[in-house]
Amino acid sequence: MSKIKKLLIFFTKWTLIFLLTVILLVIGYFEYKEIPIYDYKLAYKFIKGEQNYTQYENIAQKLGYKKEDKLLIIHADDLGLSNSVNKASLEALKNGSVNSASVMMTCEEIYEISEFSKQNPEIDFGVHLTVTSEWKHYKWDGVLDSSIIPSLINNQGSLYENIKLVTLNAEVKQLKKELQAQIDLAKSLGINISHIDSHEGALFFKKEFFKAYLELADENNLAVFVPDLVTVQFDDNFNQPENLVIIDELYMAENGMNPNDFEDFYVDILNNLKPGLNQILVHLGYDDEEMKKITIDHPNFGSKWRLEDLNVVTSEKFKNTLIENNIKLVNWREIQNIIYPSSL
Repeated sequence: MSKIKKLLIFFTKWTLIFLLTVILLVIGYFEYKEIPIYDYKLAYKFIKGEQNYTQYENIAQKLGYKKEDKLLIIHADDLGLSNSVNKASLEALKNGSVNSASVMMTCEEIYEISEFSKQNPEIDFGVHLTVTSEWKHYKWDGVLDSSIIPSLINNQGSLYENIKLVTLNAEVKQLKKELQAQIDLAKSLGINISHIDSHEGALFFKKEFFKAYLELADENNLAVFVPDLVTVQFDDNFNQPENLVIIDELYMAENGMNPNDFEDFYVDILNNLKPGLNQILVHLGYDDEEMKKITIDHPNFGSKWRLEDLNVVTSEKFKNTLIENNIKLVNWREIQNIIYPSSL
């Protein structure tokens, strides 16, 4: 065998090994981050992280601020999940520790939110569109009868436990029906909603789901939470809606973080916040028996996690850091009123 042929075999072998290693690393990365992307072109875009969006024109000025101002939404997720979450979140909304929140309409404790919203219509609520049921023992199905949305329901009669299973199984027409039903239920209960967002980000990683999500916002005259990362999906075949306001920077405690480190984590965010529209997502609650039972074997977003999120946003240090950095608090209702003035 000639030397040239041996070299070709050698380089071919190691090229294949290299490519296989890269593919395995990419798959491992998406599995670790729990990002269910099965379109390889889209996966490549996410890895490159090249956001593709145009911010809504003069959004800062239309909100009453300067272009160079640091705008921030402090948003509480998962209201309706439990009494513990409701108590912590509603108190934080009343005292201004958070200035926006969203409700899981698939959960049991939504009626308390309904009464609160009727009494406090100025509070900024959204629908936390939910297509997963992630806790070990505490499960729920959809708002619609399971016979109408069979592709969203597992063999045990609940929504799938993770976004990977939703992505692989859910049919987009059934998905959109269920999401609209969640919005309709919130309205029927008198919850004064301004926006929609996505529980666990389940609607962000499959193009058909993301399109349906954006369509629902426009069809219901609601603002819609879209972080800059997922704008990689916009291209010549999927145009960015004209009335879309993007979150320039999103911040949230990540899986595996120690709750004892949360104060430093959030204060560092405030000290380094950049001009533009930013959002901090928190998950509030108490380290009580109810939350311990719901979040058993799930330290991420568990009872201690939620208590520490609450402790931080209600702390004097956090509030003083907001003031020291001249951060302007805005909310989704203000954004809704700009892009859909007829909703006023």
